[in-house]
Parts: sequence; C-alpha cells; structure tokens
Amino acid sequence: MDRLAATQALDLAGQRTLLSRVMGGVLSLLAMGGVVVMLASFAYGKNAARQSFDRLLVGAASDIAESINVVDGVPIADIPVSAFGLLAFADEDRVSYSVRGPDGDLLTGHEEAKERIDVAHSLTQPHFFDAKIHGEPARFVTVVRRFSERDFSGNVFVTVGQTLRARNAMAMSLTKGAALVTGLGGLALILSAFFVIRSAMRPLDRMTQELLDRDPYDLTPMPADGPAEVAVMVLAMNRFMQRLDRQVGAMRHLISDTAHQLRTPVAAIRAQAELAIEDDRDHLPQRLDRLVRRTRSLGTLLDQMLSRALVIHRADNAPPTPVDLRDIALKVLEDRDHEVLAPEAVVELRIGEAPVMVMADDISLSEAVKNMLANALRHGVSPVVIGTSCSQDRGAIWVEDAGDGPPPDVLDKIGQRFERSAASKGNSAGLGLSIVGAVAQAFGGEVQMGKTDAGFRVTLSLPQKMEGAPT
Repeated sequence: MDRLAATQALDLAGQRTLLSRVMGGVLSLLAMGGVVVMLASFAYGKNAARQSFDRLLVGAASDIAESINVVDGVPIADIPVSAFGLLAFADEDRVSYSVRGPDGDLLTGHEEAKERIDVAHSLTQPHFFDAKIHGEPARFVTVVRRFSERDFSGNVFVTVGQTLRARNAMAMSLTKGAALVTGLGGLALILSAFFVIRSAMRPLDRMTQELLDRDPYDLTPMPADGPAEVAVMVLAMNRFMQRLDRQVGAMRHLISDTAHQLRTPVAAIRAQAELAIEDDRDHLPQRLDRLVRRTRSLGTLLDQMLSRALVIHRADNAPPTPVDLRDIALKVLEDRDHEVLAPEAVVELRIGEAPVMVMADDISLSEAVKNMLANALRHGVSPVVIGTSCSQDRGAIWVEDAGDGPPPDVLDKIGQRFERSAASKGNSAGLGLSIVGAVAQAFGGEVQMGKTDAGFRVTLSLPQKMEGAPT
C-alpha cells in the first residue's frame, strides 16, 4: 500500500496543478491583450503625431499663401519667418517648400516640393501626400490661393514638406508611455489574479486536506460549504459516499447474516447426515426425511438472502425506468414457482386493461412480488390473488389470501430481517417482506398490510410514471 501511495504521489506530482493552469490561461489572455494594446497604442501614437504635424504643415503653407501679393500682374511671395517658426520645433527634420503659378511653374522654393498638376487644379482643400526630401521620406501639403484681379487671375499653389523624424519620435514616445502603463497595469493584474485565484481555490485545498486526513472507512457526509461549484462537487461526492456506504452496509449485512443464519442449518444437516450413516436401516428414512427438510430450508434461506442482496444492489445501480405492474404480476404467475412451493394452492390473477405505470426496476419488482406471493402461500389461506390497482398518482401491486392474517403484535414486527412468526419458525427465513420493504424504500414507495373483506392483503405502492418519461 505504501509503495502504491508513493507511486500515485509521483504521478500526481508530474501533473499540472489547477492553479498553474488557470494562471497560464490568465497570462495568455493578458499577453494577447498586451499585444493588442501595444498595436493600438502604436497606431494611436502614429495617428496623433501625424495629425499634430499635419496641422503645423497646413499652418506654415497657409502663412506662405497669405504672404503672396500680385505685383504688375505677377504673384510675388514674401516668405514670412513665422511660416517656418512652427516647423522649427522639429530641429532634426528637413523642410522644403515651393510656390507655383497656375501652370505649375516654380515661382520660388525647391523643385522637389511639387504637387501633380492634375491634382493641383482640382484642389479646394489642403491636400496631403508623401514624397521624399533628398531621398528621405517626407510629408507634404499643398494649399491653393485663388486670385481674381484685373491684371492677374488664377490659382497659386503653395506646397510645404517636412521629413518624418520628429513625428516618428513622437509616435514612439507615445507608444513607450502606453507600453509602460500597460506593463505596470498588467503586472498589477497578474498579482491580483494570482491572489484572487489562490483565494478562490482554498476551499478545494481544504476539501483535499479533509479527504487526506479522513479515515479510509469514514463515509460520513462532508460539509457542503464554500462556493457553489465546490458545494455541488461535495454534494455529488456525498451522494457517492452514501451509495458506497449502502453497498458496504449491504455487504456487511450479507456476510454477517450468512455467518449467523447458515451456521445452524449447516450444523443440523451435518448432524443428520452423520446420524443417517451411523443409524440402523429402520431409522434411515426418517433421518433422510429430516435431512431433505433441512436442505430445503437452507435453500430457501440462501434464495432469500441472495434475493435481498440483489435488490439492494440494483436499487443503487439500476436507474428507475417506466414499468407496467400488470407485466410484473403476469410474469410472476407465469413463472409457476407457486406450483412447486404449494402445489395444492389456487393462485388467481386480477388485473385491468389500463396500464399501471410506475418508476422502478422490473427485476427488483419481480423479486418483491415473488416474496409477497411466497409469504401468502406459506402463511395464508388459499385462494391467493395477485392484482394491480391505480389511485391518484400512485400504482400498486398486491397479494391477497383468504386468511385473517397475523395478530396485531406480530403484524408490527413483520418486515424486519429474520423476523418470523411462531407459526412459521423452522420453514421460513424471515426475509420475504424485508425484501419487499427494501424495494419500496429504494423507489420511493411503501408497503401496506391489513385485512380486507376477502382476507389479508400485502400491498406494494409506488409513484406512477412521471410526465415525459420514456415508455
């Protein structure tokens, strides 16, 4: 056992804990969220930098356009210093500009600061485009100023460009700031998630420790406290332990009952056999007759003990299904066990045409009704009737004989294990109605015994078939 426990401990040690799995999932989600935030931050920073510097370009181009005057029919640009003062904040960037006439002729500035002529003639708003300044990527804007004077009429195009160093630096700065905030927030979230998840899993640790500290034979229910998920698991475990406790209890009862009940008949059979061997031939038939009776009694005892064990086992392992009690009554009668038990007795069947459906196990019901019939044949008066009935939400199967039944003091004890009346001692195991009671308890039913106008009746009543159950 120690070696097996050590092997199991090593196997469990190689498995990932629930905490590590949850934390791994949380870290994966945070990592994916961090990547999304970084990409969004970079896009936001780049867009913010572009908008900021684009406004500076438009301001510079507008200042230049406002400084243009028409002198002797020729547009003259008096470039103001303030036009480039705004762009001077990006001291590492290069700046280029041009002022062109209606036909695209360069009036002043640089040749590389040039808008496409087909685009320029259709402009009504500032137009941005990307090009290069001395081979370096740059951003340009073109602004149009319209003149309608006597000696000059047409458009003058002002184009101003700036390289991208400052705006890229601004985008990276914004991205780094967002990354720092995201990183610190993510670290705080990871620590918070660890403590929250660790706290949420403490009920599991407590339940695990309780199970480890519990005696292997202790099947008492565990307290179902803690979160709903843990409580559901504990309740399921308690139900399993209750079933296991019933199974272990049934096994213990079977072992103790077998040891207790078989000792006497086996000893009697052995004694009768030894006497039959040693006795004279005149007494041999008498000895053999006693030996046969003891053997039959032992067979009846074994049948009932095994029947009771079967019923208890199926009650915990066979789920209830819709059963027609008329089929059970008909099956018990067609098996003809009563012809062997009481050949002279008359057994009748009394069932109706309407189904009597209950939720139970057909094998357990058959065993119960067989024992009800055997009890009536042994202790009752012929004729014996097997019948079914239905009332409200319950179905019943009953066995009735023509006798008066046991006295009231005996009737109170009937149904207990190995409880036999004075008239039945020696030829009954006292388990028949105990089996019926076990079946009733397993499927939410009850056993009723009492006198009727025709005799004494034992009734097994069970809940009827539920709505929507399969047929």
